[in-house]
Amino acid sequence: MKKFLLSLVMVGFLAACATDPYTGESKVSKTAWGTGIGTALGAGVGALIGGEKGALIGAGVGAATGAATGGYMDIQAAKLRQELQGTGVQVARDGDNIRLIMPNAITFNTNESVIKSSANRVLDSVAKVADEYNKTTLQVLGYTDSTGNDSINIPLSQKRAAAVAQYLELRGIAASRISAVGMGASNPIASNSTAAGREQNRRVEIYLINNAG
Repeated sequence: MKKFLLSLVMVGFLAACATDPYTGESKVSKTAWGTGIGTALGAGVGALIGGEKGALIGAGVGAATGAATGGYMDIQAAKLRQELQGTGVQVARDGDNIRLIMPNAITFNTNESVIKSSANRVLDSVAKVADEYNKTTLQVLGYTDSTGNDSINIPLSQKRAAAVAQYLELRGIAASRISAVGMGASNPIASNSTAAGREQNRRVEIYLINNAG
């Protein structure tokens, strides 16, 4: 029985190893860890209840449960990468959450808070995925570079974040799922001492926060 259980656990964790289709690297995703751990726990519980047959059943149930728990955000991130490919938007993972980094060149003209038409496709894609994966909440953060002062930058960034949030609402995302915050020049992602760095810092970020449990 010990050898049998060990075999099931090894199968679960070997199945967890996958190749990232975007980088080509072999890695273990959150989905995969959930699958492997679920397999192990399910097999153990099943064995206690019903021997080898129980272990097999438990492993299957455990793997499915683990994948569902760990994979919700993995699948959503993959869908977003597919939808946003070639747009210039970065899709990154931040723990269990997803971070979308949208350069200002895509979304707004200088010193304006009216969304550019070039952003429509991007935000439509975000809304499409967010609507499909409705266990997430969305936090929209507006950022500026360090030019000017807080009395200018914070209201501008707030208006931009609010404009993005309103657009997503118009595309069917419930207002209760969305918040908008103007961050001004805080949290730069590049140096404000160069024009290229300031351009990177002018951005909107959307956090898709995992509430799947």
